[in-house]
Amino acid sequence: MKNLQTLLPILAVASFFIRISGSISLRLVMTGPDMAYLGSRVAFRCFAPDSSLPVTYELMRGGIPINTVADLQGDQVASFNLKVAAMSEGSYHCKATTQGSTGVSSSIKLTVVTPASNTRVTSEPFPPVTYEGSRIVLSCSVAKGSHLFYSWFFNKKEVTSLTSPLLLLTGNKLVMEEVTPEHAGYYSCMAWSRVQDTRRFSSSSEVKVTVKVHVSKPRISFFISKEGASPHGNMTCWSTRGSPPVNISLLVDDKEVESVTAAESLIAWFPVAMVPGQDMGVARCRVKTEVQELMSEPVTLEMVPVGGDVKVEVEYLYSADSKLVAAKLSCQISKGTFPYVSWLLNNSGLPSDTHLDFIIPPVQYHGALTDCRRTLVLAKLGPEESGYYRCRARDSYNESGPWVESEAVLVRVTDRILNLMLPATSSTEPPPSKKVFLNTMEVLTIAFCCFLFLTMAVGGGCVYKMIDHKQAHIHVATTNSDALPLSSPTWQSGSEQDDASSTDFNV
Repeated sequence: MKNLQTLLPILAVASFFIRISGSISLRLVMTGPDMAYLGSRVAFRCFAPDSSLPVTYELMRGGIPINTVADLQGDQVASFNLKVAAMSEGSYHCKATTQGSTGVSSSIKLTVVTPASNTRVTSEPFPPVTYEGSRIVLSCSVAKGSHLFYSWFFNKKEVTSLTSPLLLLTGNKLVMEEVTPEHAGYYSCMAWSRVQDTRRFSSSSEVKVTVKVHVSKPRISFFISKEGASPHGNMTCWSTRGSPPVNISLLVDDKEVESVTAAESLIAWFPVAMVPGQDMGVARCRVKTEVQELMSEPVTLEMVPVGGDVKVEVEYLYSADSKLVAAKLSCQISKGTFPYVSWLLNNSGLPSDTHLDFIIPPVQYHGALTDCRRTLVLAKLGPEESGYYRCRARDSYNESGPWVESEAVLVRVTDRILNLMLPATSSTEPPPSKKVFLNTMEVLTIAFCCFLFLTMAVGGGCVYKMIDHKQAHIHVATTNSDALPLSSPTWQSGSEQDDASSTDFNV
């Protein structure tokens, strides 16, 4: 009995240590993915490397058991395979139990990634059509998808901040703050996601972005054509810049006469009635779009017949080094709204095309007609271009109408000597007048020579005055007369003589 009482405390202490050893945690290792695509299969693995006893493993999600694997040795791995669903997202850990020992692993948070599907491009405004300077925002929208990245393509080339600094990439949006015509084209996007080394993507179809150009101020012009015996006016209205369609109208005295919609161009034609010599009013062109309304400058509808005085003015053109390079002949007509101008050289007509290449044997001429044939430019100058030039004019709408001619002007070019505007009054050629053009160095040389000559003249006069004064003193000494004061008449007479001599010298 005494021995039993002695063993009881020992057994109690042993039992206490057994209970303590039963609560010691196992060291537990868990591996598995942190991201997975929806619908894929994943595996979580657990094992207790320091346990030599059979172990039971449980896979837990948020404290709730998902699956159990029992009676594995400590060095054996428990594998839990799952098919990923939308509800699979959460925090997972393993719990291991053996005889008298338990263990809990660290947690792994699983993120479920939904691949993109049904990707398309939306725009603001819709459809993506706007005028230059406006703002367009394109969005890459998907029907389903999570944890997505976005790539944009412009005319099938990927858009980056480096290659396209005028395009702002932010999230799933492509922003164009102030669009220009260069932004017009085809855009598409791609929504994609990545899980480890696996990428899944969905691409949209292309969307056309249209950037309209603002219409420039319209211009107006008119010409006369003749059908039968009556002339008709043809008004032309056009803009040099803009995006069709536009509405173009003709207004006469602020009243709309006719209007058309130009769908493919920026030009329109309108017929108007014209009476020679009569003012038919003031015409303007008007151009309208959704955002603009512009008017042209006014034009007076008047058809004045050609008449009055006609003359030729000649101007010579020089290079920077004072070399003669061209001659410009202008035909000045005092009356006439629609003149047709013809040029003659030595009573022979020049060709009517813009680039003159006419041959008067054995010399070939080169020149150009500008300003509705009113200006003749001779780009090649030499003896071959010399001769009598005349211009004549008639109404452009009447081919059988009378001509009004100018007097002939003689143009002769020989190096830097010019003969111009000499009327051809007879067959005898008058003596040419000469014009000599000096360059800068020649002018400076002449100025220096004049200054040197003036300096020498003044110096010579002073020397002459000094010699004459000395001779006057010698003459007084040789006659043994008294010295004359400075104010004596004789001295004054000598001074006047010297001054006169000096003046005569300067002259």
